[in-house]
Amino acid sequence: MASTIQYLNTDLDLVSAVDLQPIGDAFQAAGACVLHVTRGDDGLYYAIVEADAFSREPEVSISALLSIIESFSPPLKSLWATCSKREFNIGYDCGDQPWGFTQVLSSSLVSRIAATGAAIGITLYPDRRKDEAEPRSGVIA
Repeated sequence: MASTIQYLNTDLDLVSAVDLQPIGDAFQAAGACVLHVTRGDDGLYYAIVEADAFSREPEVSISALLSIIESFSPPLKSLWATCSKREFNIGYDCGDQPWGFTQVLSSSLVSRIAATGAAIGITLYPDRRKDEAEPRSGVIA
């Protein structure tokens, strides 16, 4: 059975030496889904946020998150500026159908992303159905 290439979601990944909880609270209050805000063993703070609305295109999700960022108060903008990582990470499930798959981020969205000092990342997840069907090396079936 053929598997389909598809957009999954976009995570906003943040890393800072300063506690990111106020940013997490602002996203949550604005209706975004805050997956976590934690302090790592390295002493840095990590946050992952997603837009609350499901979309088949990253443009919609990223635009929703940008609208929240663009509305930050000056103290939140200062906290945002402390982040060593501000990345919109676009995730896709890979498959073998269709032969070609294209999604576009508009120039106006890319300009908005750049204005926030954020980057764009892309994560491709392998076809897990194929992986589950094949025995793993070193494992006796």
